[in-house]
Amino acid sequence: MENKNRFINKHIIVTGGARGIGFEIARMFAQEKGTVTILDYHDENLTKAVQSLQESGLYVHGILADVSDRSSVENAVAKAENMAPVDILINNAGIAYETPFLDITIEEWNSVLGINITGMFNVSQVVCRKMAARGKGVVVNMSSKNGLDGEAGYAHYNVSKGGVVMLTKTMAIELASSGIRVNAVCPGYIQTPMSLEIDSPEFTANFVQRYIPMNRSGKVEEVAPMFLFLASDESSFITGQIFVIDGGQLAGQKMN
Repeated sequence: MENKNRFINKHIIVTGGARGIGFEIARMFAQEKGTVTILDYHDENLTKAVQSLQESGLYVHGILADVSDRSSVENAVAKAENMAPVDILINNAGIAYETPFLDITIEEWNSVLGINITGMFNVSQVVCRKMAARGKGVVVNMSSKNGLDGEAGYAHYNVSKGGVVMLTKTMAIELASSGIRVNAVCPGYIQTPMSLEIDSPEFTANFVQRYIPMNRSGKVEEVAPMFLFLASDESSFITGQIFVIDGGQLAGQKMN
């Protein structure tokens, strides 16, 4: 029988958990009896997300934080640790813009890299120092199919997600001796609020028809369970690995 209480007495931080895949990850951890702290920079989204989950009887807290700002991260993690030691870190916070390479401004470049990779470094280092002192912990990072196989129009996003892959592998190697496991998940084309803001229905239909063998986009509830598996004791001998959830897109060229 499937265990629905895998995270009793576990404290989980989910960055960028106020909407999209991050929200679903937070919800699923809380449903399995975990205590969840959502870190997010958008006050209104954070408030709505926490209220929604708390009204369902789940143990969820929210802390306003900008992962790209080191002092903001340090303050947020201190608040979280004051509630309970952090056992699991889900690095989900991320942004994306569609901009041709020659048109990317330095401000846009710095914004994407600042949140997607420097932000992940900030949170990971601050939390993992606490975990290492305790001799245990789990980190699961959000990368992307674009971190393994780029896409035109997303140079900054592709670079940031490729960086997540290498950060994950390096963290796993260095932190294993401290009892910390680190893995990453690479979703493909998933319908999220961010993707809906960027892509038109026509683009989505054409993209799916051209590239995804399963002939549909993914759903957030098809991605979140992988984060829970990698954070659970069921994956106790898995570290430094990259897991792709993309409907077969990276398997090879689709025949139409």
